[in-house]
Amino acid sequence: MPELKEIKVKKVSDPADLEKVFAIRRQVFVVEQDCPPELEWEFEDESTHFLATVNGEPAGASRWRKTDKGYKLERFAVLEQFRGGVGKALVQAVLDDLPADATYVYMHAQLAAMTLYEKFGFEKTGPQFEEAGIQHFKMFKKV
Repeated sequence: MPELKEIKVKKVSDPADLEKVFAIRRQVFVVEQDCPPELEWEFEDESTHFLATVNGEPAGASRWRKTDKGYKLERFAVLEQFRGGVGKALVQAVLDDLPADATYVYMHAQLAAMTLYEKFGFEKTGPQFEEAGIQHFKMFKKV
């Protein structure tokens, strides 16, 4: 019988939890995807961060922040051994946390993750572009 995975996502702000968030992002973006580290660490103080755990172990991270365009969802990262369900839980938690005035919600989505975001009502817009050496599309959520 397969082991039951308990996935939890919580909003985090204390330094110990943020270090777990940053460690996950470092592993996924800098190590695995070879993103330049200097592009990975920006807007941390103005962002609302989330940490996903599987059976209590740190497994994934994400954030949202208010920009001059609207609310941007960013930095969705799930450690390789925990992929399958954690990303979906992160997207749902971030969307649930957005303020009531979040009428324009968007992201820069890596091509491999677009089908996940489409399940939540996001649509691609504009041309494909490169960000940190990875191909993306801008996606926005119909509200």
